Amino acid sequence: MNTQLPRQRYEFWAGLSAFIIIMLGLVVGGVWLINTLVDEEQLPITGVIIQGERTYTSNADVVRVLTAAETGSFFAADADVLRRRIEALPWVYSASVRKEWPANLRVFIVEQQPIAVWNGHELLNSSGELFAADPSVVAGTIPELVGPEGDVAEVFYQYQRIQALLAHSNHHIQRFAMSERFSVRLWLESGIELRLGREARLERVQRFMELLPIIQGESEKEIAYIDLRYDTGVAVGWHDIQPGE
Repeated sequence: MNTQLPRQRYEFWAGLSAFIIIMLGLVVGGVWLINTLVDEEQLPITGVIIQGERTYTSNADVVRVLTAAETGSFFAADADVLRRRIEALPWVYSASVRKEWPANLRVFIVEQQPIAVWNGHELLNSSGELFAADPSVVAGTIPELVGPEGDVAEVFYQYQRIQALLAHSNHHIQRFAMSERFSVRLWLESGIELRLGREARLERVQRFMELLPIIQGESEKEIAYIDLRYDTGVAVGWHDIQPGE
């Protein structure tokens, strides 16, 4: 009688059963491992290291937006999603987020650098880009630019050109306004209003700087405005009250 056949069948089924048991163990173990890695209670993020020079964005602001929605476990947390949450803060220009084992996030923030208030309700950064932060935070410390909503780039460009020229004589613009017809008026920190019009603005600014000492010698009153929209000469308005009165 041949006993080899039953033995071979036994070995086959025993091997198959062992293989199935091993595979089930691997599947169950894999599922358990995945669940553990993504389980926030098992591997939570417990620390945030925040870097970067900041004036307007506090640590509490960053933590607040990071925890405003589910963060996930250390392995499940999406650094790109967390970065976008931080960059949604009004004063943040850019951010980077990196996970550090075993339970930390390292955040680096670059803040917006406001250089002007735009139409009283938005701010401009040094690249001429608008961003929606609270202008009252910096009111009085940076110039105000006023102009048609669709012409922010042109207003900013003209402001920069004129301010660069005025800076040679230590004059600084406090308010710069361009009308829909591109006529420019500006107010200096000294309180003098300059009316430049639409044409030859830089030449008119140069004329102002050359004539200012002469104009100031004409009266003890303070200058209210200088209208430079003439081919020759200027028109000058004076404050009624003399300095010190």
